[in-house]
Amino acid sequence: LAALVLPALAQTQREIAAPQAILMDFESGTVLFEKAADTQSAPGSIAKLMSLAVIFREITEGRLSPDTEFKVSEYAWRRGGAPSGGATMFAALNSSIKVSDLLRGAIIPSGNDATIILAEGISGNELGFSVKMNEEAKRLGLTGSSFHNSNGLSDPDQKTTARDMAKIATHIIRDYPDLYKIFSEPDFLWSKIRQSNRNPLLGMSLGADGFMTGYLKEGGFNLVGSAVQNNQRLIVVILGGKSEKERAEDARRLLEWGFRSFESRLLFEPGQVVGEATLYG
Repeated sequence: LAALVLPALAQTQREIAAPQAILMDFESGTVLFEKAADTQSAPGSIAKLMSLAVIFREITEGRLSPDTEFKVSEYAWRRGGAPSGGATMFAALNSSIKVSDLLRGAIIPSGNDATIILAEGISGNELGFSVKMNEEAKRLGLTGSSFHNSNGLSDPDQKTTARDMAKIATHIIRDYPDLYKIFSEPDFLWSKIRQSNRNPLLGMSLGADGFMTGYLKEGGFNLVGSAVQNNQRLIVVILGGKSEKERAEDARRLLEWGFRSFESRLLFEPGQVVGEATLYG
């Protein structure tokens, strides 16, 4: 088996252009491929996954209702809304928006305004919310990440690793399966503006059903994705790509290679006796 798999791995390593990447089997947590997976990099918008992990926990544990409405502050509007020129859900200044709509605005078009509004609604401001993000990161066992805003906009102290992002992705799928379904929705309409889901993997016939992309000049083009084929789910993270096309191709190659090269097999049933040993004394 090793002789069959290793040549394919060597070829895949040559084909992956991004400086940092990881491919993980969801069910077992087995790392199938990694490349500088513990090297820190600026996350860009994929930092929203940490924000969403905090928000999903607030909802699941009953501290936040999807029907709660949060007001759009001037800060959220200017920093992440239409005037910012970045990814936005086009939330109107001083309007009130339900949490359920803000979640879709944060996930599907990766709206910076949506994430800021949620952060302010939960913690009063982004600084307070970033404390929750770092507490949650510690709880999840992340060792290479530091979060300082909810949306992933440029901050010299905001860093993450491919391995940490894969851990966040695994946590969201496993612990919030119903909320995870939002990531696969194809488009989002708000303020009479329809925006398509920014995840390029969704249209590649890979079985992809989630997560998002990010970009910062200092961090490059990033992507977190997940796909399912034949009841096997894989999670892929790409950090530091040189272009949108490169990060999408890197992710596609890794997923195709992973599904082609590995399969899950049940070796023993839970509780099954696999052998007996005689012990002296």
